[in-house]
Amino acid sequence: MTDYVRDALAVQEATDRLLTAVAALDDASLASPSELPGWTRGHVLAHLARNADALVNLLTWARTGQETPMYADARTRDAEIRRDAARPLAVHLDDLRTSATRFDAAATALPPECLPYEVTLRGGVREPAAGLPLRRLAEVELHHVDLGIGYTVADLPATFVESQLTLLIRTRFAGRPDIPPLRLATGPGDGDVRHTGRPAAPGESPVTVTGSPAALLGWLTGRTDGSGLSCPNGSLPVLPALG
Repeated sequence: MTDYVRDALAVQEATDRLLTAVAALDDASLASPSELPGWTRGHVLAHLARNADALVNLLTWARTGQETPMYADARTRDAEIRRDAARPLAVHLDDLRTSATRFDAAATALPPECLPYEVTLRGGVREPAAGLPLRRLAEVELHHVDLGIGYTVADLPATFVESQLTLLIRTRFAGRPDIPPLRLATGPGDGDVRHTGRPAAPGESPVTVTGSPAALLGWLTGRTDGSGLSCPNGSLPVLPALG
């Protein structure tokens, strides 16, 4: 099984967990604040549905070769989330299900020879289409946490945690001048250590942060304050928002 197929199946499983959890809510609870500043739970659900369609656009681009951006523009994206946030629970659930079905169909329709085709994500990042299911998986899993309805970073599947840690460390954190040199350890000794952040200056030692993979992912993505992590050679750095 390729990573693409594995990740696409994981998206379906994560979406099923999300839908089951959301179905237990009510209309009033969707107006409550989420864990994301300025967003209610309704905002999070509206974003998840529109993100599925945005990634369908990219999968279609990779399959046909015809450029199809994720969103028309940032203003339209934000307006659609605001517009849909206050919808009743039943409408949110239907939108989440149907948009997820569209994503699954688009992922299945992408031929293997199109997996290396590069598309442009929001923010201008270029990425092979092979990575799009993992992008969607991150949206579903982390925003499930953001709903604040009992699903926490500790509940994230271990395979997802590992794949997301690898992606963040290798790409979004690597070489950034606003992130100090980091030595991330998930086990005793030097058996499971990864480095990221900006390169260390001459004579500078990386900041060692030790903890479980889930605790590290929660801190790196801003979902936790770093509880459960240790920083033996200094204080835990304050990381910039991922955006």
